[in-house]
Amino acid sequence: MTDTLLAAASRYAESHCLDGVAPTPVRGLTILHETMPTALNYAISTPLVAIVLQGSKRVAMGTAAFDFGAGESLLITMDVPTVSQITRASAGAPYVSLVVDLDHAVIQGLVAEMGAAPFAAGQPVRVGATDSEVTDAALRLMRLLDRPASLGILQPQLWRELHFWLLSGRHGGAIRALGITDSHAQRIARAVAMIRSDPAKTLRVERLADVAGMSVSAFHEHFRTITSLTPLQFQKHVRLIEARRMLLAEGAMIGNVAYAVGYESVSQFTREYGRLFGMPPARDVKAAKVRLRSAA
Repeated sequence: MTDTLLAAASRYAESHCLDGVAPTPVRGLTILHETMPTALNYAISTPLVAIVLQGSKRVAMGTAAFDFGAGESLLITMDVPTVSQITRASAGAPYVSLVVDLDHAVIQGLVAEMGAAPFAAGQPVRVGATDSEVTDAALRLMRLLDRPASLGILQPQLWRELHFWLLSGRHGGAIRALGITDSHAQRIARAVAMIRSDPAKTLRVERLADVAGMSVSAFHEHFRTITSLTPLQFQKHVRLIEARRMLLAEGAMIGNVAYAVGYESVSQFTREYGRLFGMPPARDVKAAKVRLRSAA
């Protein structure tokens, strides 16, 4: 079954891939396809499941690192800063994975129908073997891509089935927390959304706790448990990751970027950028340009 899914995903990616990413007509389903190991990628990951079909990848969150490959899936249940890198890929055996953005509305509906069951927010990044039911549902969803006329009719029920098997699988309890009304995961998610909506804005922890409907002490405890960072650290990561995107993708000036993401001092921005990414912004931009020339 996995080999058949790999063949279907590879065939689609080879004709639709751009810079390692192949979007599909199924909203929330993307194929990643890389023919060589990649540089470190810094991002704020959203809730998703990455089903690896070939090759290997490493994802780090805080001090925790996860190595996984074909037959395994990565689960992320919260918007958290991650550092990822494809570690095994080649022209003959590319890295291939299906990325499923977790659909909160579908999860909430299924949780209501499935009834009471254990749930736990806990660690926001997990790795485990891919359940066969998930692989089967993903394959049938992929087959719809060859029959566009069937998408509008069959996609919703297959998308829902895929989420059902994710909820029924080994990490179902963590996913279920996303569908429990007013769970700690949902409360912290509201605060995270506020931070991400305007990275440059300074938000007092009291304001964030109020949005989450928690006392300040409880908010601190649950925020760190769920994201692995304090609220201040999280906002700093969001600012610096957005700054790096602006520098590398838009070619913006370092000083302009520093002020745009909320820093009042370029020197402070440069120091904190170097701590997170391993080198100051000017060197990072130069190194990225060298990588691009080498890959061309």
